[in-house]
Amino acid sequence: MNIIGIIVEYNPLHNGHIYQINKIKEMYKNSIIVVAMSTNFTERGEISVLNKWDKARLAIQNNVDIVLEIPTKYSIQSSDTFSYAALKMLNEFKIDTLVFGSESNDIELLRKCASIQINNSEFDSLVKNYLDKGENYPTSLNKAIKELLNVEINKPNDLLGVSYIKEIIKNNYNINPICIKRTNDYLDKNSNSDIISAINIRNRFENNENIDKYVPKDVSKYLKKINYNLLYNILKYKIICEKDNLKIYHLVTEGIESRIYKSALKSNNYNELIENIKTKRLTYNKVNRILMSILLGLRKEDNTPLDYIRLLALSKKGKMYYKEIKKNINLKVITKIENIPSLSFEIKSSYIYSIITEDNSLFDKDIKNHVIM
Repeated sequence: MNIIGIIVEYNPLHNGHIYQINKIKEMYKNSIIVVAMSTNFTERGEISVLNKWDKARLAIQNNVDIVLEIPTKYSIQSSDTFSYAALKMLNEFKIDTLVFGSESNDIELLRKCASIQINNSEFDSLVKNYLDKGENYPTSLNKAIKELLNVEINKPNDLLGVSYIKEIIKNNYNINPICIKRTNDYLDKNSNSDIISAINIRNRFENNENIDKYVPKDVSKYLKKINYNLLYNILKYKIICEKDNLKIYHLVTEGIESRIYKSALKSNNYNELIENIKTKRLTYNKVNRILMSILLGLRKEDNTPLDYIRLLALSKKGKMYYKEIKKNINLKVITKIENIPSLSFEIKSSYIYSIITEDNSLFDKDIKNHVIM
């Protein structure tokens, strides 16, 4: 029996994800699918339109067997940190194969790109040179890879795939990475086919369009509207009140606290705030992550190693498999709220999410919920 790992955000769960799950079931007929899933906040610093408990329930309803929570403090970080937490959890749950979507669908190319970042001494020097020239970090990485391998890796799923493979190599995990060709463009906002991008679906939902064609049954009724006016006002208040303290927060470096403060004073909404902070070096995603760190109170000192795994949901097969392996899991597995310092940040994050989305049930769910069966 194969134990397959997937790293997901489900923002929201859509037909492309179902295609991936079905493809895995076709490739590995007798398998357990273990998902490492971001919480109410995602790797690009965005707020999920599905809360984590609804995501977990929908995943189990659509042939996933085990859902593990990537804690928020890792969910809102760059691909390498996000991958660190996800792979550490999946390895503890004894997966033998990691499956992910890819634009290139060239696993050997992605392996080469990962290996060169770890093993080639020239790589770091090239990245530093491009950074010194004013390029942002993702562009510097891509240019260094192009210089050494004469290929470009600049699509989001390929970049994530390289981070996953790097984590496998660095930790010598006994996990085989496999990619599945992505069937649509991640940034596409206009397609009307049955499988469209998550951003396309979120835009349609925001504009009150019917999205039932693009998502599995029951997803639409769980989607949450994000109150960006409220989000902006909370952030602006916090930035102004903590003007002299902003540098304690994760990613607030190089004196950019002054830029954040000045941008808050002259912006009128959340999008304007991002645009006013953004520079060539500060990408849209990085600004989003900075603002989420300030909103949620993620300080530099909070970047501690992963010390627990929270189990959100199990299928019947997943429950049987978990009973088999749980004695061999080295990290503490949490199935209900316990008095663990790391979890207090998670509870606070859920509370803030419940305010911004007016999801009044979420905070109670996070306190009271045991594993969804």
